[in-house]
Amino acid sequence: MRIAVIDLGTNTFHLLIAETAGNQPEILYKTNIPVKLGEGRINDNMIIPVAFKRGIDCLKNFSKTIVDYQVDLVRATATSAVRSAENGKDFVNAVKEKAGIKIEIISGDEEAELIYQGVKLSGAIQEPSLIMDIGGGSVEFILCDSEKLIWKKSYNIGAARLMQKFFNSDPLSDADKQHILFHIQQQLTDLFAICKQYKPQILIGSAGAFETFTELVSGKHHQNITVEQLKTYLFNYDDYIDVSLKLINSTHQQRVEMPGIIPLRVDMIVIAALITNYVLGRAKINRLMLSSYDLKMGILASVM
Repeated sequence: MRIAVIDLGTNTFHLLIAETAGNQPEILYKTNIPVKLGEGRINDNMIIPVAFKRGIDCLKNFSKTIVDYQVDLVRATATSAVRSAENGKDFVNAVKEKAGIKIEIISGDEEAELIYQGVKLSGAIQEPSLIMDIGGGSVEFILCDSEKLIWKKSYNIGAARLMQKFFNSDPLSDADKQHILFHIQQQLTDLFAICKQYKPQILIGSAGAFETFTELVSGKHHQNITVEQLKTYLFNYDDYIDVSLKLINSTHQQRVEMPGIIPLRVDMIVIAALITNYVLGRAKINRLMLSSYDLKMGILASVM
């Protein structure tokens, strides 16, 4: 059976086409497009017209690819940007009409569940773990161990939201940094209470920004790792901290020139590094792993 999974993220739209036979799906096609649906007014809960059009155009192209691959089943899910936008339903209706794709808007809770399923499929969860998925609109946290999901929650502190609200300097000023950290601290009190209780031993970062961290850390040692071919990657913790501090203190132009950062993430990676470091510190975790399997693979697993 051929399945197409579309993940409509706040920054990026993903299309994955897989053939299912047995337990492991075979990936036939994979692409992601920086649609930036949350551009400009995500904190006003509005998809602006230029982003609305980019989204429709992208999904029209996805629709053609799906036809070319003779897909049997399409599952398209929309997350934070569409979920919170006043004109999110209008976007869903326009996509159905113009691209023939039916979109399901999922809740933050459902999103966290699917991220867990995706990460689980990668084999990353071997011990008490905290999974973190940094999106443009929301950040999901899942506390789990090798056998079960213990707790999950989605927070509206995605990188695009925080950037539009607090990122007013280049390089990021101490004042902006403090505003971001204070905001995160206020939002995440229940997360740290549950971490204190269950004591996760490792932070597993789900795709996205953590793929960029992997590129940068492995690049330091000239390992030339192709993230595309990895399911998981265990960071050298000191190397990660070194790279993250360099990102937080760098200028926009310095990040542009760093090999391993895609254009979409040049500024958002600073927010991602700040959130990750804050969580590692507060949860007293000093081990970090990438799972390249995320929401998309979770959706695939749930369909299979």
